[in-house]
Amino acid sequence: MPETYGAHECRAYFVQETVYGQTPTNPAMLGINSEDIEPALDPNLIQLRGIGSRDLQALKQGLRNPTLKILHVPPSEAPTSLIQHAQTLNSLSIQLLYYKGLFASATDILSLLYKGCRIHKLSVECSIEDIIKANVELIGQTAETGTAKIAGATYADYASAVAYNESYIQKGEGDGSGLTALDRVTDWKFTIENNLKPVPVIRSTDGHLLKYLPARHRGLTGELTFEFESKQEFDDVISDSEFSLKFGLGGTNSALFKYCKWEKVATPTRIEDLVALKASFVSRDVYIS
Repeated sequence: MPETYGAHECRAYFVQETVYGQTPTNPAMLGINSEDIEPALDPNLIQLRGIGSRDLQALKQGLRNPTLKILHVPPSEAPTSLIQHAQTLNSLSIQLLYYKGLFASATDILSLLYKGCRIHKLSVECSIEDIIKANVELIGQTAETGTAKIAGATYADYASAVAYNESYIQKGEGDGSGLTALDRVTDWKFTIENNLKPVPVIRSTDGHLLKYLPARHRGLTGELTFEFESKQEFDDVISDSEFSLKFGLGGTNSALFKYCKWEKVATPTRIEDLVALKASFVSRDVYIS
């Protein structure tokens, strides 16, 4: 038996599915750079009680609920390879591999393969003297365990990360035109909530698996922290102005939020501290490219 596994003996990969809940044949798996990952599997047990006993009389299988939480570090080579699917809503197969030795010739492999995954919630953030990070929450249809890599699969890993000084923020007209640099920002964050709804149906085969995972209403929000050099954001609120915000994600990649308004603007002012302005926004559209 191998010793317990460490985080350095784990890798995560994904591939886009062509048929919901089915991993493609001979898939080209792409690496997910991550600082923290939490796979979970909840069988939603139905607990049966009845007269004649103080204890449970039976435990029946409910709707299987596979979830993944990933603190993702977008790689500089392909920053949007994973996070773009919060917009596309493509279904993904995600595999976690725990192993011993070199990955190319790994031994004692434990595989967790999550199928039919879609991004339920995505939060991307950046701060001074840090890298861009993304919290990704996914809901899947099912999970399978194994002791090997996927037969016929190739595994590719991305390198590096996107530093704060490789990002940028631009502001423009509501439709995304007339973008100009916004160079007063020290921290930014945006969130895309797809509000996925697991939908099961009554059926004799695989009734414990959801059949559909549709997206409901979408929430597009975010927050910027400014060095307080201008009253522009207060002016925007007073004039009820609509604008766009573009966040640089590294290279030519970006997230453009259109038809935004400030939801709240505040300038906490404290003794022996510089004044910062925190402005949260709501958007009506987003485009990740």
